[in-house]
Amino acid sequence: MTRNLWGWGEESSAVSADQVRSRVESFLGPVEPREPEPPRVPSPRVEVPGELAGFSRAEPLERAAHAMGKSYVDRVRGFRGDFASAPDLVSRPRSEEDILRLLEVAERERLAVVPYGGGTSVVGGVEPAPRPDQRGALSLDLGHLDALLELDDVSRLARLGAGILGPALERRLGERGFTLRHFPQSFEFSSLGGWIATRAGGHFATVLTRIDDLLTAVRMITPRGTFETRCVPASGAGPEPKAWVLGSEGTLGVVTEAWVRIRPRPIHRAAASVCFGDFWRGVDAVRAIVQAGLAPANCRLLDSEEALVNGVARDGSSVLLLGFESADVPQAPSLDAALALARSLGGTAEHGAAPSGEVADAWRSSFLRGPYLQDALIRLGILADTFETACTWKAFPGLHAAAVGAVGAALERVCGGGLVTCRLTHVYPDGPAPYFTFLGRARRGAELEQWAELKQEASEAVVRSGGTITHHHAVGRVHRRWFEREQAPAFAAALAAVKRTLDPAGVLNPGVLLDGAAGAG
Repeated sequence: MTRNLWGWGEESSAVSADQVRSRVESFLGPVEPREPEPPRVPSPRVEVPGELAGFSRAEPLERAAHAMGKSYVDRVRGFRGDFASAPDLVSRPRSEEDILRLLEVAERERLAVVPYGGGTSVVGGVEPAPRPDQRGALSLDLGHLDALLELDDVSRLARLGAGILGPALERRLGERGFTLRHFPQSFEFSSLGGWIATRAGGHFATVLTRIDDLLTAVRMITPRGTFETRCVPASGAGPEPKAWVLGSEGTLGVVTEAWVRIRPRPIHRAAASVCFGDFWRGVDAVRAIVQAGLAPANCRLLDSEEALVNGVARDGSSVLLLGFESADVPQAPSLDAALALARSLGGTAEHGAAPSGEVADAWRSSFLRGPYLQDALIRLGILADTFETACTWKAFPGLHAAAVGAVGAALERVCGGGLVTCRLTHVYPDGPAPYFTFLGRARRGAELEQWAELKQEASEAVVRSGGTITHHHAVGRVHRRWFEREQAPAFAAALAAVKRTLDPAGVLNPGVLLDGAAGAG
């Protein structure tokens, strides 16, 4: 299998422009496909240091593959053949000793070090961007740290290498009868360490919504030694040390392994889809379900445009996808209780024997193919991207109106029109995590400028309306200026102090989360 250098996933799984052309034209009119340009990779600025030669390479295509993540901007740049951000070398350590040696060399040689898991960042989190005072950049690929190190089947805990990708993690746990059940959209190509470093959202729409809820202990190598937390179910001993690792995005250290909470694979399932003529009645139903203490694994509400684009409903309905699962207890009673609430608020329910029902199947297929579809849209000259947030239920109507209005107006101004859709991906008793998609026509050569204007409007609308700049896509470089507005000044100073303590030379991922200056000063 060959990974797509500029786009998503394996080349053999790519969605061709012809497969989606007629569908796109039904929304946006005639389009013409384009072909990607050959990759242009600059020469490395530094040679591979002798101490790292055993696990480091500097071949052009290897460096190009680690040049950036998979955001819309990254893919457009890759489509144009622009790999100017390629690191000067790619290192694949096999042990923590290798990582410690690498960090020592990086300090001495003034090299930026960018931890790299699966490379699926959509916020500029893995792009090598050395400071002016640094001589070059090194991409630290953790792919060799991919073992199942220990499994405690009594406590239902597993210790795993941080470089393990989603499919291998599930396969190895499955051989022992367990699952983590953390399935972000990037599951196939993202890593456990990446999930931890970015606080990734996963499979469960309620309760265990993010990797935070599944992480018990973590080990991180920093330029000043090992940072390790204890494997206990809970502790009241001072501030939570894991909190410094979760969401640290490779700026404080390199996550090497973690203990996570696992569970037997579910065998009891119950699912249904519920149609609403009014999106806001669906919102009321979701809120009622989660505030009633029900905990569906799937509780995703699609507005009518989202349902139409994804082939879930074509009659203008908004659709709620409900699913309950358990390894021990039949789930029909929980589903019946949720459906009773949905019906009381105007929903029309259709039972499915399992999540493999037609509606859930259509949604799941569209969800998993989404990143591949974005590549096809780039070929067709369509600008398509997403943004997500979380807010209180009370704030949501205003935030939704502001975001849809601002992005819709920007699409008219920047693209001559377009489409904005919304779905709820994760829900809590006090508020939802809405996920917006927008698309319009791109102008050849001006795609990045168009995107920047749309992203600016979306982000400003979200933050002004009481939302967080991200619920699960991380901060990276793209969201940093809005992240800084969210922080209390005292927290920002404390975070910078931690950076100076653990990484005083500022070698780790400069410019992500924090100022790019040495020591985060």
